[in-house]
Amino acid sequence: MKIRNSVLEDIDIILQFYAAATDFQKSKAMVSWPRFDSQLIETEIREKRQWKMVLDSKIACVWAITESDSQIWGEKNTSPALYLHRIAINPAFRGRNLVFDIVAWAKVFAKERSLQYIRMDTVGENHGLISHYKNCGFDFLGLSKLEDTVGLPAHYHKATVSLFQMHV
Repeated sequence: MKIRNSVLEDIDIILQFYAAATDFQKSKAMVSWPRFDSQLIETEIREKRQWKMVLDSKIACVWAITESDSQIWGEKNTSPALYLHRIAINPAFRGRNLVFDIVAWAKVFAKERSLQYIRMDTVGENHGLISHYKNCGFDFLGLSKLEDTVGLPAHYHKATVSLFQMHV
C-alpha cells in the first residue's frame, strides 16, 4: 500500500469514484453527494490536499484534507486539527475497511504537524457510518445544524451533520 498526493492526471478517476459513491448513496436512500466540479479537485491537487491510496498498482481510494473547517466545526475549529473529507473508495476495493488505513496515515500526518485532532463529518444521521467511524477509533460528538453554508458543496446547505473526532 502506498499513500501519496493525487496528481492532475488522477482527476478523471477521482471524479469517477465520487460519482460511484454518489450512486451508492442514492441506492441506500442516503443524503448523496452532488456532482463535484473538476476545478475543485484541481485546486486541492495543486494545494497538495487531495490524497490517494494505491494498492496492487491501482488507486483504491481518495480523500481530501484541510487544517481548517470553521463552517462545519465552528468554535471547535480553533483547536489544531486535520479534517478528512470526501473519502471515496474504488468500487473494486469496497469492503476492505480502507478507512482504517486512512486513519493510521492521518495519525502520523497530524502528529508530524503537531495537530491535536483528526476530525470528520458526514451529512445526516447515518447510523451505519456512525458505527463504522466509531469502529475506526473516532468519537461520535453528535449532530450539528449548519447555518453558514455559503461556498460549501450543495449537500451541506442547511444540513445537519454528524461530527467525529479522535485525539492524535
